[in-house]
Amino acid sequence: MLDPEYWRDSGHVVGQAPGRGQSLFLDLGEQQWVLRPYRRGGMVARLSRSHYLWTGIERTRAFREVELTATLFDAGLPVPRPILGGVIRQGPTYQAALITQRLPQTRALAEALASHEVDAELLADVGRVIRRCHDQGLDHVDLNARNLLIDTTRQVWLIDLDRCRLRRPGRWQDANLARLGRSLERFCATSTAAAQALAEIQRGYRSEEGSGSH
Repeated sequence: MLDPEYWRDSGHVVGQAPGRGQSLFLDLGEQQWVLRPYRRGGMVARLSRSHYLWTGIERTRAFREVELTATLFDAGLPVPRPILGGVIRQGPTYQAALITQRLPQTRALAEALASHEVDAELLADVGRVIRRCHDQGLDHVDLNARNLLIDTTRQVWLIDLDRCRLRRPGRWQDANLARLGRSLERFCATSTAAAQALAEIQRGYRSEEGSGSH
């Protein structure tokens, strides 16, 4: 179930998401899943794109992400339902993959921004969701406009929790928002539009202060 070729050969692959992990969309009839193999980026990918050093099952990326995703899902936060995280050990290294429930009829915030299909209140909702996750302690180390999804009811979802963790409040919260701000500059038409989008997100983020929403 962790092997993309298994799903391709069985005819269940109905699409593929962008990114180095090349996530596959799987149609199992009543269930719609996403299979995401773990892949390295940057300079280290020249040595190996898919192998990681084995230091115990609980320290593998798949174990940590599925555990974190389950914790947030059980807390009622808008993250995909985890289905399966698994590793294949090969001596001192391992490969891993994650399967989650596919969120139906969603599009990335990045896509909505590029096509000018967002408004101030939707951006404020993005900020509210981020604040709820922060209040739960989630440090999303790759908070960007591709990892925020919007469905047809305007519900905002947060995906891709690889390498993320739960922490006490701190400067990492501002760092998350700053990273998102840099991402907005890639998908908004102008730097002014990106700044305005971030301001609306921050407005929603501040509106959750003291609400007790988790």
